[in-house]
Amino acid sequence: MSAPAARHRLHFPELDREIEVRGEETIFHSARRNGLRIVGACGGRGTCGTCVVRVVEGRIDHIHSAPPDLLETDDDAASADKVAPGRRKWLRACQLRVRSDCTIEVAPRSLASVVRTDADLGDASETLPLDPAVSSHDLLLPAATLSDNRSDADRVLQALGMPDLGIDLGAARGLSVALRDGGDAHWAVRVRRHGHELIDFAPLGSRSLGLAVDLGTTNVAAFLIDLESGVRLASLGIENPQTAWGADLISRINHAIGGPCAAADLREAAVAAINGLAHDLCLAVGSHAGCIVDAVVCGNTAMHHLLLGLPVRQLGRAPFVAALHAPTDAKARDLGLSFCPGARVHLAPNVGGFVGGDHVTALLATEEHWHQAGTSLVMDIGTNTEISLIHGGKISSASCPSGPALEGGHISCGMRAADGAVERVRVADGHLVIQTIGNRAPVGLCGSGVLDALAALRRLDIVNARGRIAAEHPDVEEADGLRAALLAPGVRITQHDVRAVQLAKAAIRTGVELLLRDHGIAEQQIDRFIIAGAFGAYIDIASGIDIGLFPNLPADRFVQVGNAAGLGTRRMLTSLKARARAAEIAGACRYVELSTRGEFQKTFMHHIGFPAELPRRSQ
Repeated sequence: MSAPAARHRLHFPELDREIEVRGEETIFHSARRNGLRIVGACGGRGTCGTCVVRVVEGRIDHIHSAPPDLLETDDDAASADKVAPGRRKWLRACQLRVRSDCTIEVAPRSLASVVRTDADLGDASETLPLDPAVSSHDLLLPAATLSDNRSDADRVLQALGMPDLGIDLGAARGLSVALRDGGDAHWAVRVRRHGHELIDFAPLGSRSLGLAVDLGTTNVAAFLIDLESGVRLASLGIENPQTAWGADLISRINHAIGGPCAAADLREAAVAAINGLAHDLCLAVGSHAGCIVDAVVCGNTAMHHLLLGLPVRQLGRAPFVAALHAPTDAKARDLGLSFCPGARVHLAPNVGGFVGGDHVTALLATEEHWHQAGTSLVMDIGTNTEISLIHGGKISSASCPSGPALEGGHISCGMRAADGAVERVRVADGHLVIQTIGNRAPVGLCGSGVLDALAALRRLDIVNARGRIAAEHPDVEEADGLRAALLAPGVRITQHDVRAVQLAKAAIRTGVELLLRDHGIAEQQIDRFIIAGAFGAYIDIASGIDIGLFPNLPADRFVQVGNAAGLGTRRMLTSLKARARAAEIAGACRYVELSTRGEFQKTFMHHIGFPAELPRRSQ
């Protein structure tokens, strides 16, 4: 009989947490299991280098699956088996197994609080057109007597004049109590109806709230709406907790197909995020989640499937077929959401492949920009970038596996948009000038900073048109054969980072070019270039043109609309007409699968480099 595996404890002083390690799991996976956030764009596979920690005290072993030049980042070498005081260095948490109790220092970019989650974009005091799916009816009924002993349900249905309506079982369980709380002689109750079903019974004056959720790969943004006035009451955004299993969709799909428990990890993380947002938003307006009587959720196809508990294996391989495309209604309780007893959740329709409901809602929200603008292109940039070309009254849609590099993922010093993140990089008098979020000391690079940094390095010719970092330059260092351009103390762009951005921007430009080619038009014929999404709201268009992410069009053709998916979802929440229009848009989209096309690779390689000639701009 073998001895049980030793269990060790990890102490994280900065987080005031102590957790237990099980068996042979790594520091990263122990932290994830215990809900402790360590940035890890690849989900712990050892390929991104973002989950770095310092082992202050204790014994560790390496899993030698990562290249040595990526595994360790400090110049001073230290034994991986026993940490010597004063000679500690940053190591990948996903590559470390502990052999004793350890004290762990977490990198500052994992500790920084995220300050941009895309929830607050747009008019916070907006009032939306009202045509809701849920209606409220206030009833005053005579109490039951020996001579009038109809069932409580019949009494309510007859008072409504709708005897054929159904009653949700969860709502029915609370009916008798709700009626009798209204008084002895007369019973007063607020009845809520969704279509042909009564879904809730509550005291008179109870609020009818709706929740719109943009379930993004990186962020989850939620908006609380008063369904009787159309007023947006509160907004909140958080990092999607599924990032613990990887910043990109493929990492999460690969985890989900590992078995029922693995898939449940991701579904439960999404549910917990929505429930947490609902609780906090309702608390902020003096209410509770039980007053949420309707909800609409949008997300890409993978997010949609993971939330509904649908299989995702077929999404991860050609021909990338979804289980469901049509708009879907589910009971909130069946999803594990803690809303009112009979509340439903409406899932926005998908288009095809990874083009999901979030792109449909973005198209819905931006229709005023593209409907009569000649040739328009709508692009939602993220870990999975969706593109729609509207030309000649037809919509062609595609997705590009751009990955998380443009949002700071898979970047050696990458981080979320938090205090201390470099968000702007400019060239002044031949030197780099950086700006950080909150004007704090720089600790890493967020997405807009990555884009600006590459454009600035290109303008200074520190990075050439092929993407190579110059060998001899005062701002370039080399360690273990890997060049890096220094932006600030402890913040740098490595050769691997440049390559990651090149791959992302080449995938996006290839998607644009192939869609244009299908219609026989040139990029200069694009009349309106609409950029949506969290990343798209903060990027500098000029930097995007400089690195070849966007075609070199006049500035007035670009429109940055922020979280259009969130706005479209809010409109669907308050309006049945908007839901019907979203279904029409989804049905009108012709999905184009790009990755299997013969010319994809050639076009991709054409765009892998940076523009040889940069537009003239004052520095």
